[in-house]
Amino acid sequence: MTDTLEPVSPIRPIAPWLGGKRILSKRICALIDEIPHTTYAEPFVGMGGIFLRRTRRPRAEVINDFGRDIANLFRILQRHYPQFLDTLRFQLTVRAEFERLVATVPDTLTDLERAARFLYLQRTAFGGKVSGKNFGVSADRSGRFNLTTLEPMLEDLHTRLSGVVIECLDYAQFITRYDKPTTFFYLDPPYFGSEDDYGKDMFSRADFARLAVQLAALNGHFLMSINDTPEIRQTFAGFALAEVTARYTVGPVSRGADRSELLVNNFGFSG
Repeated sequence: MTDTLEPVSPIRPIAPWLGGKRILSKRICALIDEIPHTTYAEPFVGMGGIFLRRTRRPRAEVINDFGRDIANLFRILQRHYPQFLDTLRFQLTVRAEFERLVATVPDTLTDLERAARFLYLQRTAFGGKVSGKNFGVSADRSGRFNLTTLEPMLEDLHTRLSGVVIECLDYAQFITRYDKPTTFFYLDPPYFGSEDDYGKDMFSRADFARLAVQLAALNGHFLMSINDTPEIRQTFAGFALAEVTARYTVGPVSRGADRSELLVNNFGFSG
């Protein structure tokens, strides 16, 4: 069933991300591999927690995030990697630098400077938070921004992004643009109740219902991961649902607590 896919080496994301799917990645990637597809598309790629951990890929891959900083970082890594490394040279894990960059308006920076700022803040902020960042320090670990250990990861990501299309669109526009019978969409939208965690006006409570309507008319296949709430179950009741357990490390639930999450798709679950 996977004859449309070819092997690819999985790599780690280069920075933490709120709602990353490391614990569920093996199950999610296995479900993706079940469905033959010629295009893989992610409307909410974040730092690529699933995209980068897949071990098989089709001939076309498209990643998207409405957050400009993400799309800019991936484009810089794809197209201007040597210059990006030069921008990061001699950067240290310093609280004053963290606070200076938090206070810096991204639109005043060049694309290289903006990518460097975003990566530095994601690497040094507590819990991979996107908004409301706090400096993440620990007495029992080294500085979070160390180019010596980070550079090999950046090199791997630069190589992995070769040939990947990178978009910065609203999720609905992205789905419409790339939907076809041979496309597989993996969706990891903001959790219900945490819509503003990725920035104001990025995704609203009403978008869950809009997304459900759009997915019901999809030509291709999709798999979505989302927190398990009565509202989510009701909104996506027309699709196949499977409850899984995940451990949250940051967010609206207790840190370190096991909570149920839902996998939602339009092709069913076997076994």
